[in-house]
Amino acid sequence: MSQGYAGEPGPVASRREVDQATTVRAQRGWWDLEAREYHADHGSFLGDAGFVWGPEGWTEAELNLLGTRAGDRVLEIGGGAGQCARWLQAERGVQVVSTDLSRGMLDVGAEIDRRRGIPLAMAQCDAALLPFADESFDHVFTSYGAVPFVADSAAVMTEAHRVLRPGGTFVFSTTHPIRWAFPDVPGEDGLTAHGSYFDRTPYVEGFDDGSVTYAEHHRTLGDRVREITAAGLALVDLVEPEWPERNLQEWGGWSPTRGRVLPGTAIFVCVRPAR
Repeated sequence: MSQGYAGEPGPVASRREVDQATTVRAQRGWWDLEAREYHADHGSFLGDAGFVWGPEGWTEAELNLLGTRAGDRVLEIGGGAGQCARWLQAERGVQVVSTDLSRGMLDVGAEIDRRRGIPLAMAQCDAALLPFADESFDHVFTSYGAVPFVADSAAVMTEAHRVLRPGGTFVFSTTHPIRWAFPDVPGEDGLTAHGSYFDRTPYVEGFDDGSVTYAEHHRTLGDRVREITAAGLALVDLVEPEWPERNLQEWGGWSPTRGRVLPGTAIFVCVRPAR
């Protein structure tokens, strides 16, 4: 058992089922509490206005997966403090709205805006229940936001399709599904599988009374493809970025040691077909 503050018992990690409503409550509370510490730990890697697709460090400037043009309307879901959206706004000349479930994350984003003098449109919402009109954006994206943190990721795909204009792109990065079969540690111990890739039981942190403080949900590659196509989207590319020699940092279970032999991130590039 982990320990909380002042010697109090902390949440216990387990694998068990947890529904969408419980997941939403847990994620909002966890990210509200962790927002500032997360930014303190990872802010230098992410930048205040930088678009990084994952712990490997590959950027949108390098990969150009969204294919934005000046004047496009863009929606970021699960955007945290809005670093990616801020970069798009400054470098690509798009109209962008960054959203997140956590008010704490949006508050960090507002602090960045005040410090840099670059205002960013931000809104608090659930990525599975977007408060935007049908066909209102040219692009929707998320870099490690929303998708692994919801029980109903199929609803996220459906909402992305709904708010996209025909011909628009939806691009999301998430933990590569194969990682769920391996221990989440950065060293050599993280190279030996300890579970089944096909075990979709969520990772949950919570207390003995059944309360949940954090949850992540696993889907296989096949599951993701089926969710995408069921939403009416077309998968046009699946990027499995290799670990670049330039990146010597560890981030949780991501590291050069593991990155040389195992994919850590999967980036799905989808399109809403034109009529």
